[in-house]
Amino acid sequence: MSVVPIRGADLDAAEVAWFAPLCSDDYRHLGVPDGNLRSSWEHTSRIVRRADELGFRNILCPSSYQVGQDTLTFAAAVAPLTERINLLAAIRCGELHPIMLARTVATLDHILHGRLTLNVISSDFPGEKADTEYRYRRSWEVVEILKQAWTRDTIDYQGQVYQFSGLSTDPARPYQTNGGPLLYFGGYTPPALDLCGAHCDTYLMWPESKAALAERMRAAHAAAARHGRVLDYGLRIHMIVRDTQDEAREYAADLVSRLDDDKGREIRNRALDATSMGVAIQASNRALADDEGYIEPHLWTGIGRARSGCGAAIVGDVDQVVSEIHEYMKMGIRAFIFSGYPHLDECEIFGTKVLPHLKTCSLAHTYGRVPAQTPATPLGVGVRR
Repeated sequence: MSVVPIRGADLDAAEVAWFAPLCSDDYRHLGVPDGNLRSSWEHTSRIVRRADELGFRNILCPSSYQVGQDTLTFAAAVAPLTERINLLAAIRCGELHPIMLARTVATLDHILHGRLTLNVISSDFPGEKADTEYRYRRSWEVVEILKQAWTRDTIDYQGQVYQFSGLSTDPARPYQTNGGPLLYFGGYTPPALDLCGAHCDTYLMWPESKAALAERMRAAHAAAARHGRVLDYGLRIHMIVRDTQDEAREYAADLVSRLDDDKGREIRNRALDATSMGVAIQASNRALADDEGYIEPHLWTGIGRARSGCGAAIVGDVDQVVSEIHEYMKMGIRAFIFSGYPHLDECEIFGTKVLPHLKTCSLAHTYGRVPAQTPATPLGVGVRR
């Protein structure tokens, strides 16, 4: 039985996603740059295409001001190269004028024929140190404006940050119906939980002990319940799976064998969320781990030594990894975003050894967001005025 009520309570499948390292974030040995693994178009697009071929149902395209690629530009370029996989594009609320963001989303969603999902981000812009309350107010208003664009004929909005009146939604109507693209969101502060509870669809968590994840889910559910809503839950976590547990643990140890802690700290501090509460929680996990970096028998925190954000991996053989995923599903988790270093190699390993043992779905399709035929939108087959 799940920890809290979930929207996907009747689902016996999960949305299994991979990760596109757009932000200078791929290594064979953490902290040791490899020119062949740079966040270039050639490298990252190859990962997305292979994930699509292997049957992953979504792929996270992150956003950060680091050497790498712009999220929405990359998503537009890779969209026609894929056939089945959804793209989970990160949007940092306020970076784009919200009306033009709505138009960009509509364009992408039509290119993808409804395979667009959105990861809502509220962190600072490059060079910005904004008040937390203001950042979440800005994000709240951006999300509300997007929802008006997806569900109404006009955008009429009078907020603290944005004010619009009588804007036609024709240029911003997405391919998806019944509410538009699904919104995924991660955050730990009260304003973050309130935003997710009021407006988003899937609450994303970074790896912690199962007991700690259960508490995160309860907090998010309480926030959603205050708005009369029920959420789905997702887990963003790394993967190291091999034929035996010993081989997996050996690979984990080798992955950090050349890591200098000063270099790791430099890498962590590059990210725009480096000082967030979520990153601090990942650091506290490392402090609680045993001498080899494990806080649970198969949960290893070593990756966080050289990565801001998601800082732990499931480590084990195929049966152990499948069992761990099923345990998370029993808790109520219905979306997974996996990754591994280097991302193309680990995508291949997970996709051939573990993915065939999992029943997967696309949440956007499951919840009826993707129409069976091209919709009657101005970019689809609708009347153009």
